[in-house]
Amino acid sequence: MTVLIAGCGDLGTEVGLRLAARGERVVGWRRSAERLPAAIEGVAVDLTQRLPPVPADTDVVVIATAAGDRTEAAYRSAYVDATRNILAALERDGVTPRRILFVSSTAVYGDFDGAFVTEESPAESTAPTARLVREAEQVLLEAPVHGTVLRLSGIYGPGRTRLIDQVRSGKAVLPAEPQWTNRIHRDDAAAAIVHLVTAVASPAPIYLGSDELPVDLGEVLRFLAAELDLPDPPRGEASSGRGGARRVDSSLLRATGFTFRYPTYREGYRAVLAGQGVRHP
Repeated sequence: MTVLIAGCGDLGTEVGLRLAARGERVVGWRRSAERLPAAIEGVAVDLTQRLPPVPADTDVVVIATAAGDRTEAAYRSAYVDATRNILAALERDGVTPRRILFVSSTAVYGDFDGAFVTEESPAESTAPTARLVREAEQVLLEAPVHGTVLRLSGIYGPGRTRLIDQVRSGKAVLPAEPQWTNRIHRDDAAAAIVHLVTAVASPAPIYLGSDELPVDLGEVLRFLAAELDLPDPPRGEASSGRGGARRVDSSLLRATGFTFRYPTYREGYRAVLAGQGVRHP
């Protein structure tokens, strides 16, 4: 079996390494293919241009693209145009994978006033970038292929240490009002992708990938401060208005038999901190 990872960045590379460890042939498409590890057959590709031949025995395609910046043009190119281009290349080459998985974002939901969201909740964010990600989802889900969308919440982990860095530098500020946040460790995100393309016989069209504990941002910042043996960050004067609008329910993913290695932010951030040499007291 050949697995094609279109958009083989940090997350795609981790997925590829896990699949290669299972004995699969993994081909990774990305602009800087020379940066991929030897276990992944790297091919230098711009996903919005003419694509190279798709391996004839491709059984699984993982689309894990990322926009270069937060402009609408960058999001349309990276998500909508790239997804259409990949599907066109499959049709051009007469390749019909058993599974195509598109890595999406829970940002497609917008504001739910702190309520839980599931796969059935309307994904009607008014943010232009989120609407473009949703458009890319629809490109796949409306195509005559077996497509699955995995909407991931905020990814943290090795190389994704923004909150840790803010607390350590003294730049973190506790929100003035409760601000719900949702997250998933990079390794759990990769494991969920591998699980959905290898272990689930008849996947649903959409899954939510987020750990088991939506949590107030202030609680996470205070936890990180305690782990770093630092005082609590100061409280801000006004709410930032970011990210506090919904709680993500990943029950459907867990119902497939998937188990989180890091079920809450506590286990996940302690693992990240341990990798930095910080040990839990």
